[in-house]
Amino acid sequence: MTVLDIDGVNNVRDVGGIPAEGGRIRAGVLLRSGQLSGATAAGIEALRGSVQHIVDLRDGEEVAAEPTEIDGPDTTHLPLFLGSVRSFFENDTSLDDLYLHLLEESGERLVEAIRIIAEGRPTLVHCTVGKDRTGVTVALALSAVGADREAVIADYALTESQLPAQRSQRIADYLRAQHPEALHAVALATQSPAPVMRHLLEQVDERWGSAAGYLRAQGMADEELAALKKALVEEG
Repeated sequence: MTVLDIDGVNNVRDVGGIPAEGGRIRAGVLLRSGQLSGATAAGIEALRGSVQHIVDLRDGEEVAAEPTEIDGPDTTHLPLFLGSVRSFFENDTSLDDLYLHLLEESGERLVEAIRIIAEGRPTLVHCTVGKDRTGVTVALALSAVGADREAVIADYALTESQLPAQRSQRIADYLRAQHPEALHAVALATQSPAPVMRHLLEQVDERWGSAAGYLRAQGMADEELAALKKALVEEG
């Protein structure tokens, strides 16, 4: 994977280079990031030069608060959370429970996002921070084509170090003040622990056999999974 410098955008990387069955993940096909609303003119030009399709996983409230207008790439909005982001903090949802919620409640939209990746055009997947919704989507896509599990987990875990430290501290202070009894709020907003993604992928294996099995159960056809592998994996 390669961390990219897109001016005004946090947590940008290309997952190309991760080992996979039959080779490695192809560079330039699947990128991930946080929201794009802060992109400078230089950042927008860089995105136009490297991305043909943007998949925005944020809900309508988030999009309205931080709209993104980048001419050129196609943009598809696929809000993954059924319910507001705010409700997860109010309910003190853990990362483990949040990710299982995504698998159980948003399977059709996860498949829609991965179908776009399978088209093989350079695609950027993002949410607000690029951690949870993006992390689950990318981990499923990579795992479904046989990417090395520990490398997939490492890619997810990298996010925490890519978030601006001052932002994370400010959010943590705010959440502790707003939800003093909450056990999971800070982790939900700022952390990406490797054991959480490892546990999620183990649950996928236990319940659906594999990531590919999960996607099949949500309606993805074998030929679509083959297209995903063709798009993402190169020999070598």
